[in-house]
Order: sequence, then structure tokens, then C-alpha cells
Amino acid sequence: MSLTRAHQHRLERNAGPTLGRFRRSRAAEDTETEYHADAVVDCGWGRLIFAHTFDDLDRLVETLRAEEPGRRDIAFYLQDPHVALARAPQELFLDPSHTFRLWLNEYRPGRRRPKGYAVRRLRTRQDAEGVLRIYASRGMVQVDPTFLVSSRNSRTITLFVAVDEATGAVVGSVTGVDHRRAFGDPEQGSSLWCLAVDPQASFPGIGETLVRTMAEHFQARGRSFMDLSVLHDNVNAIALYEKLGFRRIPAFALKTRNSFNEPLFMGPPPEERLNPYATIIVNEARRRGIGVEVLDAEAGYFCLTAGGRSIVCRESLSELTTAVAMSRCDDKAVTRRVLERAELSVPEQVTAGDPDADAEFLARHTSVVVKPARGEQGRGITVDVRDRDTLERAVAEARRHCDTVLLERFCEGQDLRVIVIDYKVVAAAVRRPAEVTGTGQHSIRALIEAQSRRRAAATGGESHIPLDAETERCVRTAGYGLDDVLAEGVVLPVRKTANLHTGGTIHDVTDRLHPHLVEVSVAAARALSIPVVGFDLLVEAPHKSGHVFIEANERPGLANHEPQPTAERFVDLLFPQTRGMS
Repeated sequence: MSLTRAHQHRLERNAGPTLGRFRRSRAAEDTETEYHADAVVDCGWGRLIFAHTFDDLDRLVETLRAEEPGRRDIAFYLQDPHVALARAPQELFLDPSHTFRLWLNEYRPGRRRPKGYAVRRLRTRQDAEGVLRIYASRGMVQVDPTFLVSSRNSRTITLFVAVDEATGAVVGSVTGVDHRRAFGDPEQGSSLWCLAVDPQASFPGIGETLVRTMAEHFQARGRSFMDLSVLHDNVNAIALYEKLGFRRIPAFALKTRNSFNEPLFMGPPPEERLNPYATIIVNEARRRGIGVEVLDAEAGYFCLTAGGRSIVCRESLSELTTAVAMSRCDDKAVTRRVLERAELSVPEQVTAGDPDADAEFLARHTSVVVKPARGEQGRGITVDVRDRDTLERAVAEARRHCDTVLLERFCEGQDLRVIVIDYKVVAAAVRRPAEVTGTGQHSIRALIEAQSRRRAAATGGESHIPLDAETERCVRTAGYGLDDVLAEGVVLPVRKTANLHTGGTIHDVTDRLHPHLVEVSVAAARALSIPVVGFDLLVEAPHKSGHVFIEANERPGLANHEPQPTAERFVDLLFPQTRGMS
């Protein structure tokens, strides 16, 4: 049965680049840019190997097997993936990603313009370090910043960054590869790689703007299409690309079975869906060949088994933490007394009771924190209470969560979380309260709802900003109402506490932590006799020694501290014989 000319044209347009042995065309020979066989482009994170330019499949496989440590090579546009896999089935795997194409002659620029940030070329080492910070937060392969800076004048590789106009911080990045410059592509193609947006960024639409900027860049260069690869289950990214006009094409990629790629080829996780705090530990255990049995997915309970030893965990709380140690952390008043006896710095604290006595405590300290003696995730806590009426309401709110309510001297400072595992500091991060940035068009309520959705998406649903009395109090204290329109560019904190579950953001400071803060955190863990703990401190600055201990969390969220090796050190503690296997 013959094809109509129109049908044949549609098939050719959807086929992708010449997905077979790439034959040098006379047109390519006659142009200024010559066609190159066996084309490979170093992208910093690894090599982009254009498989369709290889005449010899064995040479392609050997090129991929020559991947350097710490890198992630990709053989793209592979015609016969099943044959290539048969050459080295224990070393290679087929990437479970879809390839999408945008035909640039059909692309039309969007009308939306960025607000609060600008997109430009990567220029400086500071830009490069900002990109690497985002890569680390997204679990992506790290790149030598010198490579990124040296690539800024490349005609083959293009790097764009989105920059916060107020702070100059990089909040997103994207890389493009010009196939014409890479290997003399007669089809005039290009591709997009490493789209990454800071999960803490409060501006909407950064990813879309970066994709559009790259598309318009290649469109101006006269390229005919722009391809990209996206994991098959990344539904949010796929929805964005389809909205912009990308369509799937039958192109495949081959990768090596390195440690970074393990999540892609080591098989499906347990059927029961665990939260991010349990998942990060389970994934690390599976990398080491440790058996995993999910006991209660909703509550985060699982059992790890290796070498005849089984340990039940609830996220980062394991059977190695005694009931006594757990109870010391569970009751904030007990925690404070234990740390005070260990001669560690803690704020003055009393139990709320008689309203007049409570008011006298407030008058003595000017500002106080009201919190339930037991509880977690910031529930029932009111910070920076300065008048008697607010104090009484805060005490009543705290009693909804625990009969015993504590009043504590309010201490100024940055909110620091320190993770101690096996009596060693593994991670430290400054936590900042939730805030929104005005657009000049939306109410504060709408801004909070939008930022809450973004925080939930970035944390697997673990973080959101509640529209409750405490949020309303914070907004009112700043001189606004929830239905007021916030001027463009104005940043408004909408919570006093920096708890992640109420929309706070977290910023790694492990490498800048003052040695004294390391010392006192280890001393506090030993005082509580707890092998895994997260301490909340208020500090002058992470690189300075001034501090007070606020709380101890016996079940800290390890996933909040990536890329620090919190899960690795946790599994090391449970199964020391598996060290070095991840």
C-alpha cells in the first residue's frame, strides 16, 4: 500500500535525525562547517555522544564504556539500542526517557515576560557556582565551574542563566548544543540539556522562560529543530514541553550503569509509596543490596535487612535510638533541662499557667515564643509575641496540641538545623521563613497560595504555607491584609517560624559551620545519648560561635539536606559492613 505524499512528509518530520548510520551528504561537504564522524561533545557533566554519526556500533559502545569517573555520558539518537545493549549488557542500559522535538519554524515567542528575574548568558565564575548550587539541590552531576566559564564563548555550547534582579543570585539555568557546530549536521538541529530551576525560587515561570530563550536563540541561528530528553514519568516537565509545542519522536539514548544512574536501572522501588524522608534512606539501602520491607508506608515505617541483621526504622528514627533518648527529645522542657545540665546554652523557659505570671514573664523579656511541650512540624508555635492579648491567644492555640505549654525567651538570630549522626556533624542548614514576592497584580492571599503550591511541588507535598491565624498575624504585623495587592518586587515574610512543613526554605551551610557549633552539637547529642538527631539552634551566623539551643528532633528529615550524605551516614550507622558500597 503506497503512502500519500502528505503522510510520507509527516512520517519524515516525526522520525528525528537520520536514525541510522549517518552518511556524509554532498550538501554538508559544500558548506563552511564540515560534517564530523564519531561526533562527541564534552558538556562538563559528561560527553554527549551523537550515536547516529558512528558507522561502527562496536566503536560507539567502546566510546561509551570509556566514560570517566564522576561523569555521565549519553549516547543519543541510537538506531539499534537492542543490538548495542547486547554488546555490553552488564555495563549499559537504555535510558527510560522520552525524546521531544520543537520545530523552530513553527515556534512562536510567548507574550509573558519575566518579573523579578532576567535571563542572560552565563558570564562569570560566580554565575557558574550558582548553577552548580542548583545542580546539587536537584541531584544532578556536578561540573567544574572553570569548564562552565570557559564555555561562555563557545559556538557549540550555549549556557543561559536566570538571575534574581534584586540579589544577583542564579535561580535557573539551561544548556543548549548546536548540532551544526558540533558535527556539521545537515539537518540543522540543536538540543536542550540540563534545565534546572532553584527549588527555593519564588518567581513563577522560570523554567518556561529558559526553554523559550534557548528556542529563540537557535531559531535566530537558523536551526530547524530543538530536541530534548525527559524522564518518562516527569509529568510536570512533559506538560510544560507539550504546552510549548514539543512533540515526541522515536529517538533513544544509551547510558552506563554507573552509581549516579542507579535509580534509572536498579528496578522499581517498593510498591508502597513512601514519603521523601523514608525514600531517601530506602534508596540508599537498595543501592547497597540491603533488603527493604515496607511495614507502614503512610507512617514511614520500613525494615532493612542485611547479613542476618534486621532493623526497623521510621524515617530516620531507628531501633538504635532508645526509648529514653526519644522521650528526652519528645518533651521540649526535658530537652532543655538535659542540655542545661550539660552546660550548653539554652534560653530561659517557664511553663505557662497563671495569665498574670505569664504576662510578667513576657514583660521581663519583651518578646517570647509560645509552644506546646510536645509536638513537631511547627504546630501550635507562635514566635515573637509582644503583647498580653496575643500571648493569651497563643497559649490557647498551643494547648490545642498539648496540655503543657512552654513560654520561652525570644532570641534573635538565624534558624540553624544541625544533623548529627553517630556523634558526628553530617549536615547543617539555615532555615528561612516562608515569604512571597509581590507582582503588583495579585493579592497577598493569591501569592501565598501560589508559593504554597510551588513549595509542595518541590518537596513532594511535604511543605506548604497554611492560611491560618498565624500567617494572618504575620501579614498584619507587617502592615498588610491578606487581600491587599503587594507591590511588584516587594518581598514579604508570611511566617515567623522557619519550619519546612509551613513553607520555610533551607540553605546548606555545612562547609561554613563554625567549629564551636560543631563541638556543641556533638556534645548535645552525647548529653541526650541519641545516635541520630537534628538540633534547632538560633545563631548569630553559621560561621560565628554565638548560639542557643532551641529543640532536638529525634526524627530529622534527612532528605532536606541533600547533597550532604545524610542517608549514606545513616545507613553506615545501621550497617557499617556496607560502607563504601553506595
